[in-house]
Amino acid sequence: MVPPGDIGSLPIWVLVYILLGLAMAVAGYVFYYRVIRLVLQGRTELRLDRPMERLGGAVMIVLGQQKVLQRVRFGDYAGLGHAIVFWGFLTFLLSYAIFIFGAAVWRPFPEKLLTDTGAMIYSSYLDILAAVLALVLIWAAVRRWVVKPRRLSFDLTRNPDAIVVVGLIFGLMISTLLTHAFWVAQGGTGPEADVLIGGELGGLFADWGLGISAANTLQGVFWWTHLSIILFFTVYIPFSKHMHMVAAPVNAFFRSLEPRGALPAMDLENTEKFGASRVQDFTWKQLLDGYACAVCGRCTDVCPANITGKLLSPMHIVENLKDHMVSIGHQGKRDPEHVEPTPILNNAIPESAVWDCLNCGACMEECPVVVEHVPTIMDMRRHMVLEESKAPESAMNALLSLEQRGHPWRGTQYSRTDWAAGLDVPTLAEKPDAEVLFWVGCTPALEQRSQGIARSMVKVLKAAGVDFAILGDEETCTGDPARRMGNEYLFQILAQQNIDTLNRYNVKKVVTVCPHCFNTMKNEYPQLGGEYEVLHYSQYVDRLIKDKRIKPVKLTDVTVAYHDSCFLGRHNGVYDEPRDVARAIPGLKLVEMGSRCRERGFCCGAGGGHMWIEESQGTRVNHTRTDHFLETQAHTVGVSCPFCLQMMTEGIQAKGLEGSKESKDVLELLAESLED
Repeated sequence: MVPPGDIGSLPIWVLVYILLGLAMAVAGYVFYYRVIRLVLQGRTELRLDRPMERLGGAVMIVLGQQKVLQRVRFGDYAGLGHAIVFWGFLTFLLSYAIFIFGAAVWRPFPEKLLTDTGAMIYSSYLDILAAVLALVLIWAAVRRWVVKPRRLSFDLTRNPDAIVVVGLIFGLMISTLLTHAFWVAQGGTGPEADVLIGGELGGLFADWGLGISAANTLQGVFWWTHLSIILFFTVYIPFSKHMHMVAAPVNAFFRSLEPRGALPAMDLENTEKFGASRVQDFTWKQLLDGYACAVCGRCTDVCPANITGKLLSPMHIVENLKDHMVSIGHQGKRDPEHVEPTPILNNAIPESAVWDCLNCGACMEECPVVVEHVPTIMDMRRHMVLEESKAPESAMNALLSLEQRGHPWRGTQYSRTDWAAGLDVPTLAEKPDAEVLFWVGCTPALEQRSQGIARSMVKVLKAAGVDFAILGDEETCTGDPARRMGNEYLFQILAQQNIDTLNRYNVKKVVTVCPHCFNTMKNEYPQLGGEYEVLHYSQYVDRLIKDKRIKPVKLTDVTVAYHDSCFLGRHNGVYDEPRDVARAIPGLKLVEMGSRCRERGFCCGAGGGHMWIEESQGTRVNHTRTDHFLETQAHTVGVSCPFCLQMMTEGIQAKGLEGSKESKDVLELLAESLED
């Protein structure tokens, strides 16, 4: 883009840099007061560990568009379109330094820097890229405003801001082509006269009789138009959703490197406030998330709670928190007693939306800019429980049972060892040198249907000759339900009690049948000093099968649709092992739940304490998941979690299909295939 001539006696570069300086000054002022100053109100959180890992991951997420492209599939090329626009943006950003701000000072600068050939190649590339991006933007506008897929149907994704941004970028592309065209039409020479599309347009304008003077004037008009859009964009970004262009790379660098399934621990003795209900209660990273959010709708589009008609929208959680922060402004020095002019809960964010969350992590899995929705939601839940003693009645009942009985199953008539009657299962008290501790968990021990999983585990372990024992009456809840329902204090009491017991027996290896127990002991007990080798049964049994310590022999003529547990799969990356165990069973045919499997698995509805919390409204999540199972035409839905087992069993019963369909744990299917 060859700069036009000077403006009278004023050199063009002087005006260019005056305008650039003004735009940068305004943008910097707005950026500081509207973003940096507000974000720094948040609680301190150190995220500078493992800097090279952070940097490498950020490069892949930002420059490589890793998470944007992770879901590109036939019929949905939005991620690819975004990546093309982003890479095009980087190309144009570099070109501005060379062809606008450099050439405005010294016309030959591009040729001297790149050589004539290099300048010609770069100019031609920009010329073609501008046309390609213009077409991509037209497609994007049609998709957003005409086709309207579900994730672009939410109010935030319908904001006129999207039109403004698309319009500005489209204006940049068109002004690029027309600046090239009118340079050619006026008889301009040099590397930038050899562009393809601009050259054809310029020749066409000349053939239509456009004079040299008019072409020269129009070339100047569109060059200044292009620069004006750049400068306007610079000022507009801090006010728009495209603030994510600046915040997302920072967010990617400071992403959590902790295990996906671990909620952040609270220092109960040194915490000003439990949980979060004011801007200053959230961490600076949680406040930054709102600016990093691209308002793409991906998180809400996959949220099981939202899909089934609840109020929860992960996108609205982070965006509304940011808008609340901007609307009330900076709240002064940190003060635990400070009251904000407008409360967040039940104003910016409905309390029921906070309780709708299943902790399934689907939102965080899909987010292209690594927003961490779940910890933010959980901090608000912690505030309601620990500061206000406020929770749904069903949650309060489960928490009370945890306090009084060490398990959430209020009303159960079973003891911790009734399930093992007649199986000759030793306890650690009887066999303290056992190689493996079989952690039974509350649900397999105390809920009648799930007891079959525990008995199946014993059969498998004995068939493999494993030296194991259980804790029996010394086992108490891992604390997972308490933590997910917001009672961090109760979680730490229960967890510490178990850690003390495990350490007293010098336990090294723990095998669980419940993914929630597995996740808590593996990823969260280390926060309190509990370091053990923790395996889910699917991991351990898969090794036993591959080491030929057990061999399924009985033919099982059944088609099984496998359902991924969120706390086993998405939170811990265990996808293949349960499938491999199922495939080892002779005659069993394994099928998937359509596209809603593995990383895109759909929650059964029991996560986030919802095994005991009644759903607020809409369709029951487990009924929707049961519909997914029924679409496969399989006879059995296979699970690897006692919560999923109960939810899918109830879903089948609610559909009136208990006589023709069934829900079984993969471990039960394996045990049935072993010799008696």
